[in-house]
Amino acid sequence: MSEELAREIPTIEPWLRAILRCPVTGATLVDAIGPDGTPELVSTDPDNPLAYPVRDGIPVLLVDEARPVHPS
Repeated sequence: MSEELAREIPTIEPWLRAILRCPVTGATLVDAIGPDGTPELVSTDPDNPLAYPVRDGIPVLLVDEARPVHPS
């Protein structure tokens, strides 16, 4: 990711990041970059990993907004 793009992506406050969990599985969430280059949070659940978008620094933890993550 370019330095310029990294500056444009708002980050999630550390205190909030520490308490966020996947609303479906309850698994912890890790920072990631989606296939389209936008930030997202990905569930660490091994059976049902889901990715949630982060828009303007706000995690969108809605089941309807999640996308399945397929292992590579």
